[in-house]
Amino acid sequence: MSRISVRGFAVASATAVTTVGAVVGVASGNAAQPVDDNFEATAADTTLLADIPAGEQAQVQVSTLAEQADVQAAAADSVARKSAEEAARIQAAKSAEAKKAAADKAEEAKKKAEKAEKAEKERKEAAERASRSALRDATSFAAQGSYSVSDVQAMARQMIPGDQFQCFSNIVNHESTWNYRATNASSGAYGLVQALPGSKMASAGADWQTNPATQIKWGLSYMNGRYGSPCGAWSFWQANHWY
Repeated sequence: MSRISVRGFAVASATAVTTVGAVVGVASGNAAQPVDDNFEATAADTTLLADIPAGEQAQVQVSTLAEQADVQAAAADSVARKSAEEAARIQAAKSAEAKKAAADKAEEAKKKAEKAEKAEKERKEAAERASRSALRDATSFAAQGSYSVSDVQAMARQMIPGDQFQCFSNIVNHESTWNYRATNASSGAYGLVQALPGSKMASAGADWQTNPATQIKWGLSYMNGRYGSPCGAWSFWQANHWY
């Protein structure tokens, strides 16, 4: 398809004017002025819209409009793409910020929970230490010729941590009904906690046969050492009926 040039229009028009002038000059007896070679070459090299057939002129105009539409569409696509990319970047930044905030919040909640757990543990340990410090040792009780059940139970309450007393009492109820002189004729088990043999309790005191406090001291040590606590011993006893 031929190229259309605005410059071509100008050159062609100038050429036409010059040519007319030359003809008029000849007619009037004036010598014709030579036409500049470059000007003629330029004019000769340019295609005028008028030189293009009418049907092809319409095609040229449609092609130009289509090219303009393509350029405009490409520009619109570029703007839309950049807008979408910017929106995606902003959304990604917001999402990252939200995730970080959620993670920070979760971490803060975790730290608070750990702090609360630690404080509770320290509170329980402090209470346990206070309870133990308030407990009496077997040697702090004055020796008596005999002891009633209530006497023995009162000793136990003063020697055993409060949260463990009921478990200790449950075992003693089943083993000896709080009789510190209880003896199993067949096995030889002896005392409140039915130590087998009874002489084991000598590690807690030489008066193990006559002093309930010595028996309580030994029984508590045995339960703590083997089952972790009197309640641990009681759980085992319930499952096996011995400990």
